[in-house]
Amino acid sequence: MDGALPLELVILGLSVVLLIVHTSLQGHFATRERGMDWNAGPRDGVPAPLGDKAGRAQRALDNFKETWPAFIALALGLAVTGSTGGIGAIGAVIWFLARIVYLPLYLAGVPRWRSMVWLVSMLGLLLMLIRFFF
Repeated sequence: MDGALPLELVILGLSVVLLIVHTSLQGHFATRERGMDWNAGPRDGVPAPLGDKAGRAQRALDNFKETWPAFIALALGLAVTGSTGGIGAIGAVIWFLARIVYLPLYLAGVPRWRSMVWLVSMLGLLLMLIRFFF
């Protein structure tokens, strides 16, 4: 073994960076709307509804957190079974790139294209799943 990580695991690491970007953007927009006292405080009670940008950032983060566990499981599953590469690696790249494109589309409120990009990310997961089973 030459010590190089499989592409799926490299992308797994990069996906953590993407999670940090999502979380940071969501926190930034929510703090801009609700103020620093809210952010630094205990956040007791019912918060005011989020506006457009903060709401979109929250929903984009929520959506990422819905598909990210599947990506983690597939990336680790491919790695531990020695099945990395091929369409699994292609699927990981597709999933990751689609998730990167998805975020600004969601923040900008772009309809249809955002949903199409989400479908592309699901195709990436499907390719990884096919590689895992076959």
